[in-house]
Amino acid sequence: MSIQINYKSNNPNKSSHNVILFTDEKFNIGPVKKYISAFESSYISDLLKTSDLSKNLFVFELNSKKKIVIISIKKNLENSKIENLGAELYGRINYGKRTEYIIVSDSIIDKNKNFLGYFLHGLKLKSYEFNKYKTKKVSRLITLTVSGNRNIPTAFDRLRFKALEDGTFFTRDLVSEPGNILHPDEYARRIKTLKKYNLKINTYDIKKLKKLGMNALLGVGQGSVRGSYLVTIEWKGLKNNSKPLAFVGKGVCFDTGGYSLKPAKFMEDMTYDMAGSATVVGLMKNLALRKAKINAVGVVGLVENMVSGNAQRPGDIVKSYSGKTIEILNTDAEGRLVLADALTFTEKKFKPKFMVDLATLTGAIIVSLGSEYAGLFSNDDKLSKQLLDAGQKVEEKLWRMPLHKNYDKLINSKNADMQNINYVGGAGSTTAAQFLQRFVINKTPWAHLDIAGMAFSKYGGALNSGGATGYGVRLLNQLIKDNYE
Repeated sequence: MSIQINYKSNNPNKSSHNVILFTDEKFNIGPVKKYISAFESSYISDLLKTSDLSKNLFVFELNSKKKIVIISIKKNLENSKIENLGAELYGRINYGKRTEYIIVSDSIIDKNKNFLGYFLHGLKLKSYEFNKYKTKKVSRLITLTVSGNRNIPTAFDRLRFKALEDGTFFTRDLVSEPGNILHPDEYARRIKTLKKYNLKINTYDIKKLKKLGMNALLGVGQGSVRGSYLVTIEWKGLKNNSKPLAFVGKGVCFDTGGYSLKPAKFMEDMTYDMAGSATVVGLMKNLALRKAKINAVGVVGLVENMVSGNAQRPGDIVKSYSGKTIEILNTDAEGRLVLADALTFTEKKFKPKFMVDLATLTGAIIVSLGSEYAGLFSNDDKLSKQLLDAGQKVEEKLWRMPLHKNYDKLINSKNADMQNINYVGGAGSTTAAQFLQRFVINKTPWAHLDIAGMAFSKYGGALNSGGATGYGVRLLNQLIKDNYE
């Protein structure tokens, strides 16, 4: 689906054009009568008298060639609700190969100066489709012409919205790719293409990782014929050398479970096991496109967890980049091994203001929170509150989960410093987070977001039509915008 948006100052004449108008929450069409004919006004008024006015919008089909959309603006709408309203409109006008509407901006009565910006942002987010591998593609175009002089987004605001859309769509594209296409080698190559946005990219291949001693990460990928990588993405939006904000992502491009083999049913979904890294990459693209006034770094570990004669075995012991040893009791608890080395490396090399890691880490978080919230674990109350508030604003919700020494001791090992899984039973997401916390060596403020239930939606959500959601890009962008710019 292609969305084309044009702007012109003149309001439409009372012609055959499809028109989108905005009213108050009672659908009072008095103020918008000047944009439609007397017949159209009378026709719509009569229909509204017998309609359920709790709805957000109505589409009135005047004839085979003209439609009038009336959208009610409730009082004090939050930005996220405005976005949802735009997404709802997309669902109602998404048909045919070519659709054209005029949006009368002068009819917008909301006091939010960016109402139209958020409205169109939601519509565009909802329009995303991944049909790259379909041989028969349906080419569709929605053209929206914004008319009038009031409530028009500034050039700066349009840039910010577009940057966020491009970053979110890049994340969705990465997550949607099948494992045979987006393996670690190809993933690392695609990240390198972001150099054109003035991002500094450094790629650490197997040879370099071995020299650094990143054996936890390398152990996960050693069964694959593909490479394993750690990639750093730096954005310098400030002239000073202030500490960067750091974002770390799990990039397991495909996860068989290794010798702790996953059940065959739904294993195909494990192509999404790199969604945490995709969020980090999409976020960094967004920050560069909108020229964010911060210093930030994204760090992603890219591996493939496969079965072969060279694959890691249950019972193996590896020495991590931190120097701590890990007993591998379950090769399907692999993401935490990738993140362990990535977190220690990020903290040591970049000395960040904080670290936020994202990962489709545990099925246990889905058992706990379903697909409504991502799990938040943190060693810092201030950072936690900032994340919770940002998630609420963009409707990418988080629920804070506990960390405690009594959980931590469950991952102690008799044979090494720790084991990679808790076999005592229960608290699978928490013990995974406790494992990660052991690799935050210098007590840097840190948060772990377990997004296993949020990265992909089979049925779609308010701002996506199903598939990869791009969860986390908008959340982290809001975190930065509210607290660090």
